[in-house]
Amino acid sequence: MAASKRTPVTPVKRTTTRTVKTATQAKRRPAKNKKKVLTPVSILKYSVYMLLLCFAVTGLYRFRHGFMAYLGFNKINNKPVTVFTKEERKIADLRIYEIVSRHKDRIFGFDVSHYQGEINWDSIERSKGDFPLDFVFIRATAGNNGADSQFKRNWKNAKRTGFIRGAYHYYRPDENSVKQADNFITHVALRKGDLPPVLDIEKIPNGQSMDSLKSGLKRWLDKVEEHYGVKPIIYSGESFYTDFLKTEFKGYKLWIANYSFFNDDIRKEWDFWQFTDKAAILGIEGKVDANIYNGSKKDLKGCCIQ
Repeated sequence: MAASKRTPVTPVKRTTTRTVKTATQAKRRPAKNKKKVLTPVSILKYSVYMLLLCFAVTGLYRFRHGFMAYLGFNKINNKPVTVFTKEERKIADLRIYEIVSRHKDRIFGFDVSHYQGEINWDSIERSKGDFPLDFVFIRATAGNNGADSQFKRNWKNAKRTGFIRGAYHYYRPDENSVKQADNFITHVALRKGDLPPVLDIEKIPNGQSMDSLKSGLKRWLDKVEEHYGVKPIIYSGESFYTDFLKTEFKGYKLWIANYSFFNDDIRKEWDFWQFTDKAAILGIEGKVDANIYNGSKKDLKGCCIQ
């Protein structure tokens, strides 16, 4: 009997399924996280970000009252706060609100010259604005023979509308000090209830030394004090006063200009603080200098000519 032919059987590879399964698992397995290496550049970048964040947080906290008042969530002197101007909101406005909020127990005022043009004194809201206004300094003269074109009008109307008023002289360093004093005396007649005369000195001389300037300032102060019987007030920028006047002119009341974003409190040694040149007052066109007196209204009246 002949033997039958058998079909050869191909052996099955059992590793196929395991191989596929292993490959699928390999696809699903998350790749290992690579460790980030901090480079000097990345460290500097993160440091800058953190510094900016600190500045932002510090600024928000420092001017928190200003932000709240500006957004209408706060009141100053029990009155709703209004926007000073119709322009876009500016950081300068926030600083003004912040300073006003911090000095509710102080007295506010402003100062003007011919640069403000004709002021509508009857429109100035002394007690209905963003802060009450009780005093005003008015420029009277400048140099040897300069006279402010609006002084007489402003001087008269300030008194009529109930402001405590004061007159100041803009000192020109390279002009004769005695003639400058005579110029002020000729144009300004101070009365009982007026603030003492003010010497405004802001610039260094071009044609003389600083010692010569100081001697001239002393001559002006002495002559004016002798005439009015009251010690004048010195006005200057903080840096100018600190660098050139502080040592030689002790004993005078100070009116200091400082608009620094980082300065929001009146200092103990300042009698008056001109804290901004960007205030807006109804009745006055354009920006106005705003000031704080470092005391009560009773103190301010006590400072006046008796």
